[in-house]
Amino acid sequence: MNNLFSYSSSEITAIELSLKVALLCTIVVLPVAVFIGWMLARKNFIGKAFIEGVLHLPLVLPPVTVGYILLVLLGRNGSIGSFFYEHWGIQIAFSFPAAVIAAVVVSFPLVTRSIRLSIELVDKNYEDAARTLGASSLRVFFSITLPLALPGVISGAILAFGRSLGEFGATISFAGNISGETQTLPLAIFSTMQVPGQEFSTLRLVVVSILLSLAAMIGAEYLNRRILKRRV
Repeated sequence: MNNLFSYSSSEITAIELSLKVALLCTIVVLPVAVFIGWMLARKNFIGKAFIEGVLHLPLVLPPVTVGYILLVLLGRNGSIGSFFYEHWGIQIAFSFPAAVIAAVVVSFPLVTRSIRLSIELVDKNYEDAARTLGASSLRVFFSITLPLALPGVISGAILAFGRSLGEFGATISFAGNISGETQTLPLAIFSTMQVPGQEFSTLRLVVVSILLSLAAMIGAEYLNRRILKRRV
């Protein structure tokens, strides 16, 4: 039983990497998703349907395809990645930042959609009333729109965190499966599954994966309930 719950250093590293990737992904995604979600919910402009389609592509594309596209764009010989490598010696693909980028791209549509729907549910009459009283658009957003849409923002943040924890396809294609650098929890589970006699190691990692995801969902539900209680 001790062996079952005795984590090796490589397993602990994979768990820590997953948490770092998920946290960084959430921090990067959330401000941009709030802005884009607000734009899509409140503004009409030429090409809006096309932009929405492009933004939601990662939801319907196979994650491996997303990873391949990132590799073509940001790899050492990619159209963008080659510029960084030639001018500053920065290799984006097959590195820790690549794992974060993959998580950001895959989770962004989920977060944006959650926030957009939440903002659409905010009564525009409140915003219009604030403007007639002289409030600027920025003040209306931060004092009315964002607080009322907060449950959707929190849900979006949890979605980003949870989706990042479970990201596999885009990560293995773009960041690789490098132990100690890009091998996150799902990749570690995949690797141990390929090795005979590593059933306990696989089970340990699966248990952690379930517990982390469950904790994120419970935390989101708790925060949403507290917000709703304050409004009553």
